Amino acid sequence: MFDRDPRVFFQRLRGWAKELDLENTERKSRVAWMGPIPIIGLSIAEDIETILSSSKQLEKGTFYRFLMPWLGNGLLLSKGKKWQKRRKMLTPSFHFSILTSFIDIFNEEAQIFADKLCALDKQKSVDIFPMVTCCTLDVICATAMGKAVGAQKGNNKEYVQAILAMSDLVQERQKYPWLWIDAIYGLLPSGRKHNRYLEMLHKMTKSVISERLEEKQRIIGTKQSSKLINNGSGKRRKMAFLDLLLELQEEDSNFTIDDVREEVDTFMFETTYTTASAISWALFMLGHHPEVQEKVHKELDQVFGNDRDRYITNEDIQKLQYLGCVIKETLRLYPPVPIISRQLEEDAILSGQTVPKGTLICIGIFFLHRSACYFPEPDVFNPDNFLPENIERRHPFVYIPFSAGPRNCIGQKFALMEEKVILATLLRKLKFRSLQSIEDVLPIGNLILRPSDGVTDGLMMEVTPRQ
Repeated sequence: MFDRDPRVFFQRLRGWAKELDLENTERKSRVAWMGPIPIIGLSIAEDIETILSSSKQLEKGTFYRFLMPWLGNGLLLSKGKKWQKRRKMLTPSFHFSILTSFIDIFNEEAQIFADKLCALDKQKSVDIFPMVTCCTLDVICATAMGKAVGAQKGNNKEYVQAILAMSDLVQERQKYPWLWIDAIYGLLPSGRKHNRYLEMLHKMTKSVISERLEEKQRIIGTKQSSKLINNGSGKRRKMAFLDLLLELQEEDSNFTIDDVREEVDTFMFETTYTTASAISWALFMLGHHPEVQEKVHKELDQVFGNDRDRYITNEDIQKLQYLGCVIKETLRLYPPVPIISRQLEEDAILSGQTVPKGTLICIGIFFLHRSACYFPEPDVFNPDNFLPENIERRHPFVYIPFSAGPRNCIGQKFALMEEKVILATLLRKLKFRSLQSIEDVLPIGNLILRPSDGVTDGLMMEVTPRQ
């Protein structure tokens, strides 16, 4: 726990999980102690289903509280009746018709990304992870806040760095008990850094909300559709997630502007690096498996022919079945959120044993997905794992990249749609070859699973235009 290198910490967890997976023929869960706190790590699908499918075991684990200064009581952290009301209120915002209205934004930012890669020096390798991150940040800012931040053009670098830095600081605080006391933490260098980044992130969100409120006031009384807002340039723009939240705020006085800010911050945190992680690992795995990449290219050519520039439509997305299998297999091997937890709100029966209320339950999604009990050759990249006949044979709770049950990820359809559009846009034009071995690139299991080889926190690739 006390090794400050996050790679070492996560690799120890991987080693213990694999050792227990091999020895644990009776499929029992294990308990570990973190100081005075007992933590039960679940590795059995039936036990995981008991917890995640329950309508009563909805409280997030105690370590989530370190996200509270940043995200407040947004959908990720709220509990009880407040969570139920908030979830019910926000679910329509992720309706299929609204998600499809974002496809043009996905296409626009993906095309910018593809053009940047096409313009690279052919002899030069590229670290794909930060470039993907800038692309996904531009997507999220445009869809969540309706604001173009231009991360791919080198703008707003401080905001980009602040999101990643806050994630690292929260993970560090979760690991070290002496950082748990707020009064002490605020006096330490990491605490001061945390407060500085927090102020920067909240300032950005509040500024965008304030601008949007002023804009809404200016257009009151016009004949514009409520689903379209003029951005001042004469160009009509589809509704962003923030606009939908502001409409909810007008309809419900109990849903305040601070609540709006919490949900925007939550959406920004939950989607920026999770989608970047998924896309980056997918390209890395395709760069190691040219035969899989060739099958993806063939599928893309069947759908798009020789047209490498046409925007991708929802109908195209539905046809890209094999690319969907590639994304799902990537999420199996590299789930963006590697570990989740619950604090039991009442006693639970797990593997025939009574586990008392208040116990912290951890579900290592990364380790579950790589269990030999559930997947043949669990460390091998094989998109065929997600052919319909193979999915049918598995317990539904052995593959949970977006969690599961009533507290599953509300934005999973948004994420999968974005990942498909960006990957399809890149792979229509480009070929990727990974320059690091899979063994050398170790996942850092912070709040978000990201890569590191000890030299760079990234994925080095050779990118060439397709003939």
